[in-house]
Amino acid sequence: MITTGNTDSAGETRLRGLAKMSEVYGWDFADGPGEHFAVTADHLFADIWSRPALTVRDRRLLLLGALTVQGLFDVAEIQVGAALRNGELDEAQLREVALFLCHYAGWPAGTRLDNTVGTAVEQHEKS
Repeated sequence: MITTGNTDSAGETRLRGLAKMSEVYGWDFADGPGEHFAVTADHLFADIWSRPALTVRDRRLLLLGALTVQGLFDVAEIQVGAALRNGELDEAQLREVALFLCHYAGWPAGTRLDNTVGTAVEQHEKS
């Protein structure tokens, strides 16, 4: 169970954000300190990731594209692992994403994402 010290509407927002973070990443999140965590939980996850027009899977696919273009493969590996844990995407689909992104983000970036997928799949299969 996720708890915070707040019971007001701000506390309810934090609980919604923590619940969405747990859903997105596939593990339990506890409340954290600091303004960066507050904005992440209260705005990014309670508001943005929770909007009804896109699914978590849709958002994850968009995020994988953005991370690939920026060369942020350490963060992409976290997203790939979460997609595997949550059953949103399987290995074949993730490799197809990497191949597709080769054509839009460039072959080096798409190939690096494919390598990242391979690493995340190996870790996922071990767990």
